[in-house]
Amino acid sequence: MASKSVARFRRALESAGLPDTIVTLEDSARTAREAAAALDCEVGQIVKSLVFTDSADEPLLVLAAGDVRVSEERVAALHGRGIAMGPAPFVREHAGYAIGGVPPFGHECLLPTLIDRSLERWETVWGAAGTPHTVFSIARVELERVTGGRYADVG
Repeated sequence: MASKSVARFRRALESAGLPDTIVTLEDSARTAREAAAALDCEVGQIVKSLVFTDSADEPLLVLAAGDVRVSEERVAALHGRGIAMGPAPFVREHAGYAIGGVPPFGHECLLPTLIDRSLERWETVWGAAGTPHTVFSIARVELERVTGGRYADVG
């Protein structure tokens, strides 16, 4: 039986007019390296969905390539406010998913989003689909469309 988180994300895919490409992995895909190994793809094709909290206690979503280390200083400068990684309760409240399973869209509320410019090297990318054991594929141009995010150099 699928988890409630996966079912909710499946509805988000449907609402966005996207095909259901959710894959359940035997092993955890909690990290980009684990996901890439399980999918036999490049680490850079894995989209990390990182929820930050800013100095006004507002969320900011950063979608980063799995092989990019996000610079909090650079993201703060792009955002115009100080930022820090969101603690687990903050992430759950704003994204509606637990850390390790946060998808790039389909959240509890609309999250302002920065998309790592280095993802432009891929036509298809993979992201979490609600749990650390579920992922989905999406065309990068569709990722941009459904998130409303803007490209930036975040690494």
